[in-house]
Amino acid sequence: MEEIQSQSDLYRSSSSCASSPTSRVPSSHFFYVRKPGSLRQPISFEDSPEWDDPDARMEYEAGGVGGGGGDSINDATATPISPSLSKINSGSMASPHVPEGGGGNAVRKIAGASIAWRDLTVTMTGKRKYSDKVVKSSNGYAFPGTMTVIMGPAKSGKSTLLRALAGRLPPSAKMYGEVFVNGSKSHMPYGSYGYVERETELIGSLTVREFLYYSALLQLPGFLFQKRGVVEDAIQAMSLSDYANKLIGGHCYMKGLRSGERRRVSIARELVMRPHILFIDEPLYHLDSVSALLMMVTLKKLASMGCTLVFTIYQSSTEVFGLFDRICLLSNGNTLFFGETLACLQHFSNAGFPCPIMQSPSDHFLRAINTDFDRIIAMCKNWQDDNGDFSAVNMDTAVAIRTLEATYRSSEDAASVETMIFKLTEREGTQLKSKGKAGAATRVAVLTWRSLLVMSREWKYYWLRLILYMILTLCIGTLYSGLGHSLSSVATRVSAVFVFVSFASLLGIAGIPSLLKEIKIYGSEASNQHSGAFVFLLGQFLGSIPFLFLMSISSSLVFYFMVGLRDDFSLLMYFVLNFFMCLLVNEGLMLFIACLWRDVYWSTLTLISTHVIMMLAAGHFRIRNALPKPVWTYPLAYISFHTYSIEGLLENEYLGEVFAVGEVRSISGYEAIRGDYQISPDTSSKWRNMLVLLAMAFGYRLIVYVLLRFGLNKNVSARLLLCHRKNNSSSR
Repeated sequence: MEEIQSQSDLYRSSSSCASSPTSRVPSSHFFYVRKPGSLRQPISFEDSPEWDDPDARMEYEAGGVGGGGGDSINDATATPISPSLSKINSGSMASPHVPEGGGGNAVRKIAGASIAWRDLTVTMTGKRKYSDKVVKSSNGYAFPGTMTVIMGPAKSGKSTLLRALAGRLPPSAKMYGEVFVNGSKSHMPYGSYGYVERETELIGSLTVREFLYYSALLQLPGFLFQKRGVVEDAIQAMSLSDYANKLIGGHCYMKGLRSGERRRVSIARELVMRPHILFIDEPLYHLDSVSALLMMVTLKKLASMGCTLVFTIYQSSTEVFGLFDRICLLSNGNTLFFGETLACLQHFSNAGFPCPIMQSPSDHFLRAINTDFDRIIAMCKNWQDDNGDFSAVNMDTAVAIRTLEATYRSSEDAASVETMIFKLTEREGTQLKSKGKAGAATRVAVLTWRSLLVMSREWKYYWLRLILYMILTLCIGTLYSGLGHSLSSVATRVSAVFVFVSFASLLGIAGIPSLLKEIKIYGSEASNQHSGAFVFLLGQFLGSIPFLFLMSISSSLVFYFMVGLRDDFSLLMYFVLNFFMCLLVNEGLMLFIACLWRDVYWSTLTLISTHVIMMLAAGHFRIRNALPKPVWTYPLAYISFHTYSIEGLLENEYLGEVFAVGEVRSISGYEAIRGDYQISPDTSSKWRNMLVLLAMAFGYRLIVYVLLRFGLNKNVSARLLLCHRKNNSSSR
């Protein structure tokens, strides 16, 4: 923290330069004093001083000195920046120290890449109320070793533009225009870029180092010691050395890291691949001012290593604004400005909207282009009627947006951007190459081991369910204890088996939140091609087997001996295996429902309803032969795994058993039970039921694979989210 504090002190003077011209205001007296008698009045655009600083504008020189030996891309990126930004973009940031075991005296440099976009337009049906164009004819570029920020109010197209540059638009979106990487229009291969979502799922039961190490194992080919090196580099680059051995946390029983550190961990996960270009959606999302400054200083340090940073931001403080190299200002999909930060201030001044005194530049920009302020303006006017001395903000946002857009289109800034894009694209530079992926077998092994570790540490995953199963089993065992082996106990014993299987399956609902979190983690990793549907399902299946078997054997032993079933070891082992298969099927069913809804409430409601229907069709309340043929027998009785599990357990208990009727006559176990439950007289039928349960366990996971692989569940999730938004809007 001392290092960050010292760096923030260095940037204070430079950030003041980003708020007002240095020729007008000394760096030690950044904040102006208001005019006498105006302390009660809100700051408006008319209160601002006039700025006519020629040094605040960007100047592009045609013949920059490049290091590429005639390469047009290198020549373009060597263009000198504005003198006003020389303090900010200089190498005043000290290189971070390498932690012990890092294996070097300095963090290794990252080979960045230039990116440029020309006439980029993105259309999405239903995204906008009056137009399908989310981004309209945007032009811009980003250089290695710089931070380019896309700024604008909510729903201005920031994230859409970022996704378009990274090639991550949804299938419903259509992109027009051109995106160049190192002068080439080729698609960025795997590992050449990183993308950090606005909200990323982290595994709270792992430490920072463990989380990044498992991410490296999933992403990178090669040997283990090589991956440890890149993990330490990522930890050092994001200033996470003090938190490397701390749990990420985020659960009710784990305090873990704060939001700022968690956000840096999500960025460090992408740095494991050492990408040339890093796209970040809202790096300051849900961060306070201190965490935001710490994050941006860390990203500035990362940019100094050579990485090309492009990210979106909604609002920033003055100090954070001073760290930006270039800014792309959007409003309703229109580009209102692209260029260096000080030039943006001059652009607003030229358009008639100079930055007010004592106001952050980003606040000033959003005040001018955010249409939501119109409602505040109307409110202020009403207050002015009641309080005559209260000055309203008399500015129409729509007029300001049109003025800024027209001023920018006819300005030298727009012409300079087009010139720079031409220089970046007139000749192709170095082609980005794929860095290779870890093999499928390696990913399965990593996910299996990680799942075992996570499941063993998180008590809400399986340990809670184990406790609930033991409590349920003890309750059932004491309720049905001392039944004996007489003919009169058959009906009661059937009820005991039914209650044990049905209620134990229903208690599996406790695992829904953990499965939903696991699916979210998979979605976050799959979006960056770190994982796949097959390896995720196989790793999750293999990792859950030890815990499900532990629950089955512990619950089965307690139930078996408390109820007093037949004293035979082979019969006991079949009971354990049958209940284990029942748990496997139930786990697959929960995974299917959780993947279908992606919501705790709807997943819980659907799972309870499904279990109730399966219990009704299991043949206990009414024998299966007597069930109505349509619906209840076909298909409900045949798709209910309760039916096959209970039938197999009862066949295991009663086939081969003989009951005496009086002193002379005796009947078989099959004859004794057929009035209470329908089973097969074939002794091999119980093994067929076991195979059916195994097929169901794999069948549910096959359906989940189809949902994850082809995204068929996205329509259900999107409709659920749309209904939620409609309910919120109607309640307002």
